[in-house]
Amino acid sequence: MSVAAAQRTPDFFIVGHQKCGTTALYQMLRGHPQIFMPDVKEPRFFASDLRSRLVERAAAVPHRRTLEGYLALFAAAAPGQRVGEASPEYLRSHEAPRGIAQLRPDARIVAILREPASFLRSFHLQMVSSHVETRRDLRRALALEPARRRGRRIPRRCHHPESLHYSEHVRYVEQLRRFHAVFPREQVLVLIYDDFRADNEATVRGVLRFLDVDQQVPVQTVQTKPVKAVRLPQLHRLADAARTARTRPESSKPFGRAVHALTPAPLRDERVRARWRSVVYRTPRPPDEELMRELRRRFKGEVEAVSDYLGRDLVTLWGYDRVG
Repeated sequence: MSVAAAQRTPDFFIVGHQKCGTTALYQMLRGHPQIFMPDVKEPRFFASDLRSRLVERAAAVPHRRTLEGYLALFAAAAPGQRVGEASPEYLRSHEAPRGIAQLRPDARIVAILREPASFLRSFHLQMVSSHVETRRDLRRALALEPARRRGRRIPRRCHHPESLHYSEHVRYVEQLRRFHAVFPREQVLVLIYDDFRADNEATVRGVLRFLDVDQQVPVQTVQTKPVKAVRLPQLHRLADAARTARTRPESSKPFGRAVHALTPAPLRDERVRARWRSVVYRTPRPPDEELMRELRRRFKGEVEAVSDYLGRDLVTLWGYDRVG
């Protein structure tokens, strides 16, 4: 008997996009008694083409190394529970749809799309916060995309260079077609971020209906914290390394463990950490409206195409009918 046959395999996959509510959806679904989702939110096992350049310790990420390690994430699922996982990179991965279909051709897929300009602004803030991007100005980061495609101007600490190919993220029709090529349309649910924001609970109940679980179970709505803008990158690195050592010691590096160990006990108090965060981070400035208009002009064709593809007027919903 194969490993896959002997162990539980996911029944459904939340495939992305990032910054579109996937974390909130993951947290809300895993609170349902008929659903099991592992503590590891983003296994990313099937996105083999988007693997980190960093050589990861096998002991820290067994779920990305082998199928057996991946399936072990779901071993605690109770009989009768729907099993799922959430890896936002799957939507832009060229390999993930085929890999998922080979393992579970009957799997159900949940994707979430967001208006391109606001998506890229939020995604860029996340990349800066995650140490993938060093350009804190979105316009300058976008201008570097051609050079980065040639392998140049990639930040030293960036382990996922393809994440900085910003325009590649907004290929919605192409991304959906990859999943529709290996799954029937009735197995793919495409959500719109605006709907999720407008009525969190109703959207989740629609997902529960799609997954064939009890829709009447009380749904605890979740509001994830918005990404903060980084004010001081050097201190952000220190704070992030110490936080990883404190909350996920198995994933921390010697530098982070050293920072955490050398942090005086009074500085670990939550009130002190809150003051520290106010120094290192700030609320993002309002978007550059001229840049937002430029991005909407740039991606209007994609929005028109995905509107036709889904049979829904996203052009009007996202305000692209007013784009010249």
